[in-house]
Amino acid sequence: MDSLTKINLDNYKPLRDVVFENLRAAILDGNLKAGQRLMEVQLAEQLGVSRTPIREAIRKLELEGLVVMLPRKGAYVANMSFKDLIDVLEIRASLEGLAAYLAAERRSDEEIVALEKVAKEFETCVREADIEGVLKKDIDFHEKIFMMANNKKLYQLITSLWEQVHRFRVTYVSNYDASLSLVEEHNRILQAIKTGDGELAKKYATEHIELAEQFFMENTEIGRASCRERV
Repeated sequence: MDSLTKINLDNYKPLRDVVFENLRAAILDGNLKAGQRLMEVQLAEQLGVSRTPIREAIRKLELEGLVVMLPRKGAYVANMSFKDLIDVLEIRASLEGLAAYLAAERRSDEEIVALEKVAKEFETCVREADIEGVLKKDIDFHEKIFMMANNKKLYQLITSLWEQVHRFRVTYVSNYDASLSLVEEHNRILQAIKTGDGELAKKYATEHIELAEQFFMENTEIGRASCRERV
């Protein structure tokens, strides 16, 4: 847990929220590894806070499924299985298809311009092999579509699922061929939304997630092993 840094206590947010966001980001970014035990004393020392906000943050992380509590053993970073990943992607395919459909129906000219801008920025990051930029712009692209759908509950559901698979996305976008494919997939979704073709936008958005599932099945050892088990 040496990757954690002390929290800025001048932050305007309540300390418990700052600690929660810090630990949550550390898990999603892979700084706190799956299966790693979360020791309250060590975390408190590294973040420069008392154990109380650490304890509160761990409880919230457990509710989000990012931490598991084991009787008489303590708190551990949740270890997401490959089956869990595929299950989440299957749900995401349906929800993101719906979001793209609604975005095409409810789009505004200003939102289309913003979406086009992010799509171009994403492509630039891919061409420059800027992995951090690719990750950020990919999130920005999809979030803009979720916002265009103008459905708060749908937005909350999808973003929650995104966070559960964040750790796996680095593997995906780090593959140059996969990233180039993402550029083409984003552009297809964008054009369908821009022309107001909801059904086509839904089709492309659903395929977008299904292709990610296919990538993990074919390009990760655990995915290939899963395929062999099905045969």
